[in-house]
Amino acid sequence: MIRRSRTYRLSAGLAAAALALTTLGAATANAVPAADQSTAATPGPLMNYVVNSKASPGHVRKVEQAVTAAGGKVLQSYAQLGVVVAQSTNADFRADVRAGRYGREVQSVGATRTAAVSEGPAASGLKSLGVVEAAPVPDPREGEQWDMVQIKADQAHAVTDGSRQVLVGINDSGVDDAHPDLAPNFDKANSVSCVDNGVPDQTEGAWRPTTSSHGTHVAGTVAAARNGVGIVGVAPGVRIASVKVVNDDGFIYPEYAICGFVWAAQHHMDVTNHSYFIDPFEFWCKDNGDQGAVQEAVRRAVDYATGRGVLSVAAAGNSNYDLANKTTDANSPNDSTPVTRTINNDCLDMPTELPGVITVASTDQGGARSSFSNFGLNKIDVAAPGRRILSTLPNNAYGLSSGTSMASPHVTGVAALMKSVHPWWGPRQLEAALRAQADDVACPTTTPDARCTGTTADNSFFGEGNTDALDAVQRR
Repeated sequence: MIRRSRTYRLSAGLAAAALALTTLGAATANAVPAADQSTAATPGPLMNYVVNSKASPGHVRKVEQAVTAAGGKVLQSYAQLGVVVAQSTNADFRADVRAGRYGREVQSVGATRTAAVSEGPAASGLKSLGVVEAAPVPDPREGEQWDMVQIKADQAHAVTDGSRQVLVGINDSGVDDAHPDLAPNFDKANSVSCVDNGVPDQTEGAWRPTTSSHGTHVAGTVAAARNGVGIVGVAPGVRIASVKVVNDDGFIYPEYAICGFVWAAQHHMDVTNHSYFIDPFEFWCKDNGDQGAVQEAVRRAVDYATGRGVLSVAAAGNSNYDLANKTTDANSPNDSTPVTRTINNDCLDMPTELPGVITVASTDQGGARSSFSNFGLNKIDVAAPGRRILSTLPNNAYGLSSGTSMASPHVTGVAALMKSVHPWWGPRQLEAALRAQADDVACPTTTPDARCTGTTADNSFFGEGNTDALDAVQRR
């Protein structure tokens, strides 16, 4: 899972096997002023916002007009979600957008970050997102992939490597589509970058990594091709698309993530992998200000993707934190000055804690919970290998990396295999099967840990158990 610190923001430590084990302020009230917008807007920093309304074209058009009247610019409009992403230098934008003729259409409005927009003014205006095998031959380094043996992917490959009809989105820092282990399965037509203010960009190569190897590593675990080169992914026969949602500084802002979820839905992806949390808050609280508005906008995007047939799989996080018993957060906001604050379970790590998202914890080679992995009863769905995982890196390279970022693509790959064998299954059926087919793992007994609560069949460390690729491809 991508994590940030003041000096190094990508958690997985992709240079080698390093781990980065790594949000605030009072919420801004959405008060409705009595007066209409008749005075000049007060200049302020360039900021991005989500503005939520009822989900219909008519309501969203009125909100777009409200944004313009408040001195804002519409960056992206999602009528199907009732979400408008806007940009403005008006310091009073939150109040002004609710004060004019169409202010009544605004359900909530919130800034997507606490620092000014780093990528500068959006260059583009409003856009809408509309739209039995032979025995496997081992690849040269497949013998080093202990993780594939642990989840029985090697046995599953004797049944199938996956179907070309299945498309997996790698929502991450970009994918090196020229890598020899990724090029055979890469889908250029469905790849995109969302890091320019959340506006989709299909310019040639926009989906490629610039400062991070994180997404390329994730992609290899999901679907490195069986081609006599390097390694083999969990689902080496499926297609992958790069949905770039991580900017050059390692941040994933809400407008980037929303763009990615909607893009996946409109481009008929079957499974998407999300090895990150949405910045700048490690936990977004359900308040009446910025955080609550953003939480609602992202929830709608995930709901939309699920409704359009996309199963979303996400990393649980690398903070060794009990997601079921939240108390404090000392790491947010990470784009300005973090301040320690009291939180509760209404504050969510997004997207991993949103409804419909498969949350994946990390295990070590011996099967124990990785020390960095987040946990929580009824929060973790399944577990998968996440420590010292060998996978692809940019520039034809390979390397080891650790983190729940490395665990979730194993489950994404298993879901892709499952979809290949059961193409008529939707997200809910895939989700239920992933849980049911996982191999039960009990809480530790040799060295008991009081934080592991629940039963052997479902506990706070492993959820419903280790993901099982062999069961995934056996028809039922």
